[in-house]
Amino acid sequence: MLLEFHDVTKRFRGGVVANDHVTLAVDAGEVFGLLGPNGAGKTTLVSQLIGLLIPDSGRITIDGTDVVTRPHHARALCSYQPQAAAPVQGLTARQAIELVGRIRGGAKSEVGKRADQLIAALDLGDIADRTVPMSGGMARLTGFCMAAVVPGRVVVLDEPTNDVDPLRRRALWTCIRQLADDGAAVLLVTHNVLEAERCVDRLAIVAGGKVRASGTPAALKAKLGAPLRLECTIEPELETPVPPASLGPTELTGRRLVVRVELGNVAEAVAWAKAQQDFGVVAEFAVVPASLEDVYASWVEPERLAS
Repeated sequence: MLLEFHDVTKRFRGGVVANDHVTLAVDAGEVFGLLGPNGAGKTTLVSQLIGLLIPDSGRITIDGTDVVTRPHHARALCSYQPQAAAPVQGLTARQAIELVGRIRGGAKSEVGKRADQLIAALDLGDIADRTVPMSGGMARLTGFCMAAVVPGRVVVLDEPTNDVDPLRRRALWTCIRQLADDGAAVLLVTHNVLEAERCVDRLAIVAGGKVRASGTPAALKAKLGAPLRLECTIEPELETPVPPASLGPTELTGRRLVVRVELGNVAEAVAWAKAQQDFGVVAEFAVVPASLEDVYASWVEPERLAS
């Protein structure tokens, strides 16, 4: 594996444990998602990777080299988009992108071409050469371009889609995927589970500083045991019906009723939902595969309730 975290632990004053014996590995050519709620320790972990923090114990290696003892190695091999917007006041987006590319050793002509490609891919042409204040989304996209213009062997992206509008967000996911396809190990830090599912090859769910689960999205969803969900929308001002206990666990959010369904119970689930629709209680329903969000909730919600 190109990037490895070996039993990394980090404590802050007051006894707060941000990372508790975290072990992860990310290979070249893959997008690895680090998913968890705010305060789970995700940003603390990547800060140790790039030398902004020193772990209390454990090792972090890139290509076998310990970057805790040799932080200059990490800075040479890692590209990083921080959670905060990059400070580009006084520069145009293009100038900021090309400046970082040159600092990272890119030739002027190649950096210019790459900046043009990123600006076009993310539809930044309207603001690329203007020094007017950027919106939050435009600043995030510019920050991504600064990390991607001359990408390192490891690319760390901390909440890259925050404040980005839906159309550009889709283009951004394509660009992130391309970084891995071009050979980088991409460590994607996010709590946007539904979006991450489109892009990640493997992921780790982090809560309370610990890795609660890791693997491919398909493998983690298979561990849920109930591979399908019956999703029902209840008509306004009507009492929510109670599904048969044989169908599995239920969850109610507003007017949305979700029931986890085993493959052998699909016919019963559909018949029950259709009957409720005929009674005028259910407006619409659908049977859909379990999502990564279900996996995420199964690990994070118990941790949140226990804290």
